[in-house]
Amino acid sequence: MTPKKKSVKLLHCPTCGMLVRYGDEDFPFCSDRCRKIDLGKWAMGVYKISSPVLDPEVLENLGEVGGGQDEDSDDE
Repeated sequence: MTPKKKSVKLLHCPTCGMLVRYGDEDFPFCSDRCRKIDLGKWAMGVYKISSPVLDPEVLENLGEVGGGQDEDSDDE
């Protein structure tokens, strides 16, 4: 029997596309520079959450979690 080879997980850096190993220090980026470029894009608003939550049930649940007032409360 031949010994099984360990598979090395390789991904592409999301900033420059260079191959990156799973265990690398800056994973999933290839370098600290690419990590900071990505952070800067988030800070400048280049990356955005694609769409707002429009499901009424989810919006109602978010109001409860956020401490929103009930419509029929008598606390005035």
